[in-house]
Amino acid sequence: MQIINLPYHLLKINDLYGELIINNPGGIMPKKNIIIIGAAGRDFHNFNTFYRENESCNVVAFTAAQIPDIDGRKYPSELAGRLYPDGIPIFPEDDLPQLIKKYKVDDCVFSYSDVTYQKVMSVSALVNAAGANFVLLGPAATMVKSTKPLIAVGAVRTGCGKSQTSRRVIELLMERGLKVVAVRHPMPYGDLAKQKVQRFAAIADLAKHKCTVEEMEEYEPHVVRGNVIYAGVDYEAILREAEKDPKGCDVVVWDGGNNDFPFYTPDLMITVTDPHRAGHELRYYPGEVTLRIADVVVINKIDSAAPEAIQTVRESIEKVNPKAIVVDGASPIKVDDSSVIRGKRVLVVEDGPTLTHGEMKIGAGVVAARKFGAAAMVDPRPFTVGRLSETFRLYPNIGTLLPAMGYGDQQLKDLEETINNTDCDSVIIATPIDLNRIIKIKKPNTRVYYDLQEIGDPNLSQVIDEFVKKHKLS
Repeated sequence: MQIINLPYHLLKINDLYGELIINNPGGIMPKKNIIIIGAAGRDFHNFNTFYRENESCNVVAFTAAQIPDIDGRKYPSELAGRLYPDGIPIFPEDDLPQLIKKYKVDDCVFSYSDVTYQKVMSVSALVNAAGANFVLLGPAATMVKSTKPLIAVGAVRTGCGKSQTSRRVIELLMERGLKVVAVRHPMPYGDLAKQKVQRFAAIADLAKHKCTVEEMEEYEPHVVRGNVIYAGVDYEAILREAEKDPKGCDVVVWDGGNNDFPFYTPDLMITVTDPHRAGHELRYYPGEVTLRIADVVVINKIDSAAPEAIQTVRESIEKVNPKAIVVDGASPIKVDDSSVIRGKRVLVVEDGPTLTHGEMKIGAGVVAARKFGAAAMVDPRPFTVGRLSETFRLYPNIGTLLPAMGYGDQQLKDLEETINNTDCDSVIIATPIDLNRIIKIKKPNTRVYYDLQEIGDPNLSQVIDEFVKKHKLS
């Protein structure tokens, strides 16, 4: 059978006979012009897997949102491939209507995560009004198949607790004598060509790859536990390197980002939900996708959420994925020194993305402040400087928490100055890494720690036992 690979607008079906008709009287097959709407992650993966070698399409631009300072660059020719010898420019998403007109764009492909359905369709309206099609690529078009058994961990929102869930899964696999390699959802904020494939096996690798705070928060917890983690830009190349890692690889664990669905085809899909944001699991893209494709759903933070909110999440799971195994989980916290909190006016510093596009209002730092008897949580907004002031303007609903933004040196300087400016008695550091290692905090401070703890049955240990048995890994 001959497969015809032509732009959609040149093809139509004869309604009467069902025949395929090529509407191309001039004999020239023009390419479809494409813009990929993204945020330095899913957008590059969609290009690499679906468009890079697709000769019927011409990707004229990427647009960028959510992450500061990722526009104004190029997706380099070294990664873009033979069809794009000059690379591909990256513009701000605000320029989208003008770009559609300028480049005579046919399709705009929405390719980032943790956004409301209202936001998705607002962008669709903007794209359609400018004359282009609005496209969402799905798992079949973008997932890469591993040669190793693969477990994917995702979530319905940023900040649900997928990182500690990934760590728990890896610990369980390692307890069974298996060699585990993790692959993290991309955060390529630097030199894209140099970040094609990154391997982190020691703390020194974080400096070697010039990691931002956001990257360190995700990679360091894996490294200190003794397992290797990969990340970067070209995720098929990354997977092939992970499968043949020098330390060995029996199982690959996909450690997801935001609420995106996996880049790799999972043999076991675990999705984490958050009753502190009950109902969001059915209102955010593509979080509902991760919920619908889950084999296992973890309801996290049961120890600190309201019973009615937990019930709302249970009902959502039953509505869209009644066959999933449901694991109840908690994220109990501990601190280095509770005396730094008790009776004090505290500044709570939380993970940046969780507070910004994750819209989280109650993180581990807030729970610690309440649990250990803080007198008050201090509002940092009167004391912010530089890029942090801009962050609060972009995300005005953060409230009395301070996001640990650290995408570059200037943001780190602004974070350090803001913390030291704030009129508080002490600081609660609720980020996955110790900020004292990268900035100088001149106030008494203590770190908050949290890991996933399953409650009752079924639990992840049972799930992993079944996975090991199914794939004959014991």
